[in-house]
Amino acid sequence: MDALEAIYTRRSVRSYTQEAISEDDLHDLLKAGMQAPSARNERPWHFVVIDDPEKLHAVPEFHAHAKMLFEAPMAILVCSDRKLESKRAAWLQDCSAAAENILLAAHAKGLGGVWIGIFPDSERVSGMQELLAMPKDIRPVALIALGHPAENPEPIDRYEPERVHFNQW
Repeated sequence: MDALEAIYTRRSVRSYTQEAISEDDLHDLLKAGMQAPSARNERPWHFVVIDDPEKLHAVPEFHAHAKMLFEAPMAILVCSDRKLESKRAAWLQDCSAAAENILLAAHAKGLGGVWIGIFPDSERVSGMQELLAMPKDIRPVALIALGHPAENPEPIDRYEPERVHFNQW
């Protein structure tokens, strides 16, 4: 699958089989996340791989929109390390780019995934920090549920030419 096909056909997948994600696929997803662009090449990210069902099933207790974790065999939490951030506050963009790379890589490998927002919701942030015993300098940004899709939503063309402006509004 080429890059444009992956972008145009990727959809959020919320239903998974129980088939495990291979170590090779997981490595490729993490490597894709770390290939994301990063302001000043700071790369402030860390990734927490969660495959413990008890931890996955605990997330919906503090995040009402994370119920797909009852089916997902794995999730990756994209985090930012405050010690690696400059004062320019580009960490959120950097981590978001890493999360999108993971989602695109998952789709390209035939896996399904969905972005579960954590930051800036303080209850979700503190819930993830507590659940995973995270150091205080680590800020959870996005949780990505992953698995082999039990459903394959049809692609949607979301291009809206009326939202494109050239040289002025």
